Amino acid sequence: MKYHETRVRVRFNEVDSYQVAWHGHYVAWMEIGRNDLAGRFDLDAHQVAAEGFLAPVVALELKYKRPARFNEELRVMTSVRRTETATLEFLCEILGPDGAHRASGRAVLVLTDRNGTLQYSAPPLIRQRIDRMLAYLEV
Repeated sequence: MKYHETRVRVRFNEVDSYQVAWHGHYVAWMEIGRNDLAGRFDLDAHQVAAEGFLAPVVALELKYKRPARFNEELRVMTSVRRTETATLEFLCEILGPDGAHRASGRAVLVLTDRNGTLQYSAPPLIRQRIDRMLAYLEV
């Protein structure tokens, strides 16, 4: 399995009074990585919506390992786990400039129509895009 790399820099407004990144920003960094990867395969939120579907997050897990600090360039490493249903399960590792893990996480998105009706299988166009992403990541 390969990972797609997205780089983000810890901004001053993202650190707290302890001079470390506030825990909620890790979720945003995961989302940046997820959207960067998905967008390369026409699967970001806008691209999916243009096809008449939504992909809300239904599960989110995050494990903090080491703090990120102001001005560090982080590497957000994002991959996908293969699923049998119309879901996307993104796996994420956030690494510091020293290569040490700052956090790891998982986000699960489901496919619905615009009315919120859960889709049990992805429509052919969306399935093709997912399959291209899986092939790229060697999943």
